[in-house]
Amino acid sequence: MTATINTNTRPFSANTHAPVRSHAIVAEGLRKEYAGGITAVAGVDLDIQEGQIFGFLGPNGAGKTTTVRMLTTLLRPTAGKATVAGFDLYRQAHDVRRAIGVALQEVGLDGMATGRELLKLQAQLFGMSSTQAARRAAELLELMGLVDAADRRTQTYSGGMKRRLDLASALVHGPRLLFLDEPTAGLDPASRQAVWSEIRRLNRELGLTVFLTTHYLEEADQLADRLAIIDLGRIVAEGTPGALKAAIGGEVVTVSVNREHRASAAAALEQLKGLNELRPDAAGLTLFVSNGNNVVANLVRLLDAAGIPVDSLTVAAPTLDEVFLRATGSRLEGAGPTGRNTN
Repeated sequence: MTATINTNTRPFSANTHAPVRSHAIVAEGLRKEYAGGITAVAGVDLDIQEGQIFGFLGPNGAGKTTTVRMLTTLLRPTAGKATVAGFDLYRQAHDVRRAIGVALQEVGLDGMATGRELLKLQAQLFGMSSTQAARRAAELLELMGLVDAADRRTQTYSGGMKRRLDLASALVHGPRLLFLDEPTAGLDPASRQAVWSEIRRLNRELGLTVFLTTHYLEEADQLADRLAIIDLGRIVAEGTPGALKAAIGGEVVTVSVNREHRASAAAALEQLKGLNELRPDAAGLTLFVSNGNNVVANLVRLLDAAGIPVDSLTVAAPTLDEVFLRATGSRLEGAGPTGRNTN
């Protein structure tokens, strides 16, 4: 269901006198350290344009959620500086909170309340009158396709419906910038696709800038206009999905061999003409080559001469999986429901 929110009737905005900004988020050297010398985020730089869907991709524990908690004023950085929606993260934290919507990884809903009741309560917490809150709840229920379930207790909602209600709650006050931390974690494929559609529509129809953290390669590839890969608290690659894949060049050859033969296979293939880089991983060997189709015959001959049996061999254009492998040295475990690495 499609709906248009009348922004002229919104009782609340971040700052009606704030100038239009081209930068939604700018961060320099953002860092978070904990007692005992534990570094969660080790100097992150970001420049995110208004109107983008920005993907923040990395494994669990890479520093994604910590970065989001700092940018949303929930956690004070150890060092660095940032502006969010044009406001200084330290000096104008109140304005930052007014300008953003946040949906964290865990959806916390009162199962005994209805969707309409929860949205009305959220609206009233932002200072709306009872009449304004009821109107805003109705707008958001229509926007998120929850009208038919509006007066049911949320304990009866599916996982995807709960996530959409959580998104609606984050939109109550008409934010300019929406933070989504692992928005589809734990959802089935159908619910995940539904949430993706909602994110695209919010970005397209409301012009929202979306900061999306994920450990799903497919999600980042499908949604992000631009993305950054974070690993061990540092950004190791950044760009559009297409540019990151194109930067690899050529094709990717994946060779599956028994673990006992991997070292000798790698040594044999170092002689391969057209080889740009070779990376061992849990599945076997990944080769970045100038022309996959031309090198396959030589590859097979080299392994055959070394007496190394090949279980399988594939040639494909680079994906974000290979981008991640090249940037971090390992594949992203549990990268997605349809990806090659779902262990």
